[in-house]
Amino acid sequence: MANAPVQRMSQLMAKTLRDDPADAEVLSHKLLVRAGYVRRTAAGIWTWLPLGKKVLANVERIVREEMDAIGGQEVLLPALLPREPYEATGRWDEYGPELFRLHDRKGGDYLLGPTHEEIFTLIVKDQASSYKDLPVILYQIQTKFRDEARPRAGILRGREFLMKDSYSFDLEDDGLAQSYALHRQAYQRIFERLGLDYRICAATAGAMGGSKSEEFLAPAGAGEDTFADCPNCDFAANTEAITYELREQDAAGVPAAEEIPTPDTPTIETLAASLGVPASATLKNLLVKVGGEIVAVGVPGDREVDMDKVEAHFAPAAVELVTAEDFTGRPDLVRGYVGPQGLDKVRYIADPRVAPGTAWITGANKEHTHARNVVAGRDFTVDAYVDVVVVQEGDPCPKCGTGLKLDRAIEIGHIFQLGRKYTDALKLDVLGQNGKPVRVTMGSYGVGVSRAVAALAEQHADEHGLVWPKEVAPADVHVVAAGKALQTELALEVSGKLAAAGLRVLVDDRAGVSPGVKFTDAELIGVPQILVAGRRSAEGVLELKDRRSGEREELTVDEAIARLTA
Repeated sequence: MANAPVQRMSQLMAKTLRDDPADAEVLSHKLLVRAGYVRRTAAGIWTWLPLGKKVLANVERIVREEMDAIGGQEVLLPALLPREPYEATGRWDEYGPELFRLHDRKGGDYLLGPTHEEIFTLIVKDQASSYKDLPVILYQIQTKFRDEARPRAGILRGREFLMKDSYSFDLEDDGLAQSYALHRQAYQRIFERLGLDYRICAATAGAMGGSKSEEFLAPAGAGEDTFADCPNCDFAANTEAITYELREQDAAGVPAAEEIPTPDTPTIETLAASLGVPASATLKNLLVKVGGEIVAVGVPGDREVDMDKVEAHFAPAAVELVTAEDFTGRPDLVRGYVGPQGLDKVRYIADPRVAPGTAWITGANKEHTHARNVVAGRDFTVDAYVDVVVVQEGDPCPKCGTGLKLDRAIEIGHIFQLGRKYTDALKLDVLGQNGKPVRVTMGSYGVGVSRAVAALAEQHADEHGLVWPKEVAPADVHVVAAGKALQTELALEVSGKLAAAGLRVLVDDRAGVSPGVKFTDAELIGVPQILVAGRRSAEGVLELKDRRSGEREELTVDEAIARLTA
């Protein structure tokens, strides 16, 4: 085995910090900065220092190995991209303000790539002409860009980030399903090798488009995604992707709708208190503007509207809440007393909980007046049913009915069956076996490489610092010279022998640094094994500490080398 390099901390371009950065909110941000893995360059822009670059490279290596194992071919595309392909697919506008747009000196429009579906499609269009050229899987590991409004959480939510994106191209939908399954299995191997705890969850396609979509989520308190997990069956989904069946009810026994005076009750809370009914008996009607048109959204009064779901339903049209000015000149819209009955000029969408036959107390479209016994399907019409409520802990599992558990998580991977959205827009055809053109079908698959580092830091840490899994750690062993010349000499000697045996070694040979600081730094940095040349160095005895378990044992140099290389 070839000698691995020894990294001496006396020469390492990285300084540890005793205190958390003032702007750090989440654990990974605090620890990666304090342990000398990354440094902030600007808002949402980060520099990877030597130790951080080693961890990042290890994640890349694992991703690359598993992608190659399923037949993926690695390429590297430019980050600076022309406008035209993205305009052809509609994403130049759909991406909105998160897309970095720029002009060259001649006034040409360009963008910094957030994803590369369009460009990969054009590559295959250029290179593949026959069914014999497919199927194919292409991938890259490359920096992506997103103009985040509020970059936060360190490398978890940056304006530039490292990502593996791959794309499959198949002749038929069955082939796409097979490529999708290959990626799904590869992702499971990737995240298991990385040492990440993860869940595979049903997801929405969002701006990517396509049909089937699943996310790989790493449970963590710092996560920006909320997912639901059923404790009784295998159901798991991002809360934005949970849907429920429309269950009609029999309203034969419900009396006719009638208006009731309800002075000074413009909110669900004041209405429920005034009538002595639960909020769940009332119907909340939220008014939004979709491309300038006012639309009403109906949900039970005890539930909140999930605006992300509303925006996803109307995408790419912009959605915003109405303002007081929007009621001017609209006598049919009475602020605080809107009801779906009689809203002839307003589109009405509702959550499936507002099913045909359900009876409600709702606004009567008159000031200080509500109506009761208002029945969906009898007294008003729902133009479209859309799951738009915020999912709550205990909501029934769509699969078995058991109360769902909610948790926060970091999205570390996402896979999509795109279908022909991009190949239609960019006219990607190949000649089939019968000599006729066949429209190619696509899949898109992403892994957040830099984000995986943050997820690992969130999941693998204790009160002392980071605790890296072996495959991603910046070194296999962290050798610490307690301080005296003899101890430093022994530390460097054993480091050389460990490196000769093929181990990656980080050795703390810093002069003038106290043993306490060195031990604290070793735990903060988080290499799996810590080997200390300390009080028994004159006897050739070292102390080996397992960073995760804390177990310690004294070993001779030969015993330590044998143990660490076993």
